[in-house]
Amino acid sequence: MKIIIFAGGSGRRLWPISRQKSPKQFEPIIGDKSTLQLAVARVSQTYGLHNIFISTNERYADIIRRQIPDLPPTNVIGEPARRDLAAAVGLAIAHLSQATTDSLEEEPITILWGDNYMDNVPNFLRVLAAAEKLLAGRLANILFIGETPRFANENLGWIGLGDKLGDVQGQPYYRFQSLTYRPPLEACRRMFAEKTHVWNTGYFVTTLGYVRHLYQTYQPQMWQQLAQIEAAIGQPHYAQMLQTIYPQLAAQSFDDAILQHIPSEAALVLHSEMGWSDPGTLYALKEALNPQPSANVVQGLVVANESRDCLIYNYEPHKLLAVVGVEGLIVVNTTDAILVVHKDQIPLVKKLVDGFEGTPLESFS
Repeated sequence: MKIIIFAGGSGRRLWPISRQKSPKQFEPIIGDKSTLQLAVARVSQTYGLHNIFISTNERYADIIRRQIPDLPPTNVIGEPARRDLAAAVGLAIAHLSQATTDSLEEEPITILWGDNYMDNVPNFLRVLAAAEKLLAGRLANILFIGETPRFANENLGWIGLGDKLGDVQGQPYYRFQSLTYRPPLEACRRMFAEKTHVWNTGYFVTTLGYVRHLYQTYQPQMWQQLAQIEAAIGQPHYAQMLQTIYPQLAAQSFDDAILQHIPSEAALVLHSEMGWSDPGTLYALKEALNPQPSANVVQGLVVANESRDCLIYNYEPHKLLAVVGVEGLIVVNTTDAILVVHKDQIPLVKKLVDGFEGTPLESFS
């Protein structure tokens, strides 16, 4: 099985921890390894580095080669422009197709993300093995992988579960019913209580042939453009072809371009307690580290008195960061920027950083 790890986002919602020059997936936000390094380590021993590909913006290719030095150089897929995930996944599929000597129709592939955390890797690997077995048995064309929800989280997408259809290697699998992106909190509470949905990790397992079929059927113009790029892979004119065609691809989300067209009978859902979390925002990072609403999460030289439900990060070792009598605040102090924002206003952080573009403050983004 081949694995694609996507690591091209700029992570502006985690500013100022995450910056354009070094986004969150390359930073040791928790522990001493980046989330990308952790993502590779989870699967490299089982599947081998030669079967792991990393898709990224080409400006980050050197960071990836430094962080994962044993990864084959050709397994880093650089995008020359931001064209959203439909284009990025299509480019990765083109590279995997060229790297595959077996039947494209049968080759299993797994899509993962380089900015997640996970506590229970053995459970995760068991889910991947079960998915591969279900594909081999032709019980589905695509397997969505969910996390058994720990609480009603409105910052994530949710997968609706249909009927339980069976077990494989002790892992239950369900008919796929729906994808819901960040539903309202009340809906999350209902789904959590009724156990009808699981958190959407964004991971899925399918085959090269099926994804190629979906592009050919539902995005024929994009597929024709991708086919030109694919034909040039490994050739002297590849870089020129990529630079010419890729920026012309439609900027579409992968969900809108591809996933929404998948019939429910073609998909199954697996889920498990993998300890998965997606700290996509600063408050989501706080929830991932400690889901207790009253708890504070701190790093560095910090004093938090009579305060609750705060994330307080201090990256200056010789400066004391103190907060007193506050609730629900995010405070991040780095060597060149300080952010203070209430948890309810977290969406404004990305808007703030987007506003730096084209101004004297752009270097801070």
